[in-house]
Amino acid sequence: MSHTIFHDVVIKTKKENVFNAFTQPEHLNNWWTLKSSGKPEINADYNLNFTDQYNWYFKVLEVRLNKSFYLKTTKADDDWNPTTFGFELKEHEDGTLVEFTHTNWQENNHHFRNTSYCWALLLKGLKTYLEKDVIVPFNERD
Repeated sequence: MSHTIFHDVVIKTKKENVFNAFTQPEHLNNWWTLKSSGKPEINADYNLNFTDQYNWYFKVLEVRLNKSFYLKTTKADDDWNPTTFGFELKEHEDGTLVEFTHTNWQENNHHFRNTSYCWALLLKGLKTYLEKDVIVPFNERD
């Protein structure tokens, strides 16, 4: 049995802005990663670097411009390795609804629950970045 993290958040901006903020390294580095690389193209590789210890790799499984984006983990912590995460974007009266999922967790353990909490904080950071143009320095992010 596998487990899934689900989070929905409405961001007061266009779908294109959310898509770009989640797929383009210059934006990822403003709300999530220390440094990153990759292109939103099928089978492209993404490197999401947080520290020397957390220098992780992913492959693009799905990309539909301004609609969806999913990355499959290829090199990370053992609990992350079988997982895939990403989002569907939907029109919302207040902007864009982000339906985020992180699937195929093998155990409902501390790492799974802590990652769910971290995603909630990160998605709040994405919302703040896009709605208020606030960039929190990497070393000050929760």
